[in-house]
Amino acid sequence: MRQLYYYLERREWSCPEVGNVLKKNFVPDWPLLASYLISEASLMSSSRWNRYISALPRQPYSLLYWTPSELDTYLVASQIRARAIERITNVIGTYNDLKLRIFSKHPELFPEEVFNIDTFLWSFGILFSRLVRLPSMNGKVALVPWADMLNHSPEVETFLDYDKSSQGIFFMTDQSYQPGEQVFISYGKKSNGELLLSYGFVPKDGTNPNDSVELSLSLNKSDKCYKEKLEALRKHGLSTPQRFPLQITGWPVEMMAYSYLVVSPPNMSRQFEEMAAASSNGTASKMGIKYPELEEKALQFILDCCELSISKYTKFLEDGGTPDSGELSAKQANRKSLLKKMATDLCTSERRILYRTQYILRRRLRDMRSGELRALTLFNGFRKLFKQ
Repeated sequence: MRQLYYYLERREWSCPEVGNVLKKNFVPDWPLLASYLISEASLMSSSRWNRYISALPRQPYSLLYWTPSELDTYLVASQIRARAIERITNVIGTYNDLKLRIFSKHPELFPEEVFNIDTFLWSFGILFSRLVRLPSMNGKVALVPWADMLNHSPEVETFLDYDKSSQGIFFMTDQSYQPGEQVFISYGKKSNGELLLSYGFVPKDGTNPNDSVELSLSLNKSDKCYKEKLEALRKHGLSTPQRFPLQITGWPVEMMAYSYLVVSPPNMSRQFEEMAAASSNGTASKMGIKYPELEEKALQFILDCCELSISKYTKFLEDGGTPDSGELSAKQANRKSLLKKMATDLCTSERRILYRTQYILRRRLRDMRSGELRALTLFNGFRKLFKQ
């Protein structure tokens, strides 16, 4: 094993007054780090981190930087669009909160030309793509300059951590590297959608063993027990619609429990609570539950949702998104081309998983129904035999 050490600097503000005001207002780690980045970036060559900050991308392609129109156009089929909107909304909400509580009260320290929504989106984008958790420091997050420039590979098992004896960050590799050979790190077991969401790239289709696609399931609003089922879900922190991850290898037991709840009839109302509990990701539900009398309906429900999702992916991949009206500059055309390619790569990989799920579901339902047919044929044969 080789260890590459990086000196761990203490976070000292070039403008101490800014840091003191934020700390006195108990600003949490993430927005505090984001504000620190903005403050240091505004100082340019006066900042001790100027060389590092100058090397950071000014407008990465993570979904935090996609416009609402781009998200709607290129990710109309993917559930990662909803997560991107949630993330953007949270960042904007954080900025508005800080602006109201702190920035507006100290304009001399937080001028709007420096601390604004654009710089906050930039700084949070940097944090989402570059922050690391240090196991030996109880999972504390940190920016590790230059070490965060390493590219991702799902085939390596590497990690960054803090070494108390040297007071430095070390990078532990799982293999030896030759001089001039590129060193990789793992960004974690993330799907292609998650990598696009935070890092702005999509691995080649079929190369990510951790890839998954989220399938959205919903209660039927015309269900006579809709309110009771929704109440049971909310009790366990769930909602409708609810997203579940599908992988090439299968789907989670929680999704099956949710499907049982969706298709369950009124006379099973006493089981609604159990089904909702098993739909959550709590440890108690990991063994799953089974309702043989609902199995076929639940699988058919999942298949219907899966095929609806496939149709959306197919429509996008065939249409390629809604074309832009008007002429585009060279820069706009290049951006559109890049975003469309990433979206196409993502949708192709996600649809592949959905196709695999569709195949498994169809086969299981066929086997169930053919088994029932054989049993019925055998039963009718016995009836005819005894009538003779």
